[in-house]
Amino acid sequence: MKYISSDTNVWIDFAAINALALPFRLDCVYFMSKDAIEDEWRSPKGRGTALLALGLQPVCITTEEFYYAVDIRSSNPRLSAYDAFALAIAKFRNMILLTGDGRLRKVAITEGVTVRGTLWVFDELLKTGKITEVEFKGYMSDLKKLNGGQVRLPEIEIDKRMK
Repeated sequence: MKYISSDTNVWIDFAAINALALPFRLDCVYFMSKDAIEDEWRSPKGRGTALLALGLQPVCITTEEFYYAVDIRSSNPRLSAYDAFALAIAKFRNMILLTGDGRLRKVAITEGVTVRGTLWVFDELLKTGKITEVEFKGYMSDLKKLNGGQVRLPEIEIDKRMK
């Protein structure tokens, strides 16, 4: 079982291609700060509720995590509070950080946190047989069509997976 602290942008990728439930097929438990769920998932209405129904676990950050997040933001002011919370949860609870945010990825790696993203989830779904190769390529095609808008993934990586 993998425990994953998630940022919101990965869920936006899955929602954009109408595949919000896919990551929950993996042997993973996904966590997000309760505040991020309540504040960042108000629009479109019901998305936060849908994620909770699928199994996303809301967590309250600890005092130690809160102060760590404050320190991280002071040295990385372009990170949002919720980005810093996702990193703090991953770091202090020894979880993988799931994000597509480039700045957050760089800070997390510097902090010694394992980082994964949307494409990793798809790779795992394929590798574990949770989706077929045909489904995988269809999802890659959907991501490519939306890339640069709602979806922001490295196109070269999508293209590699489509081959």
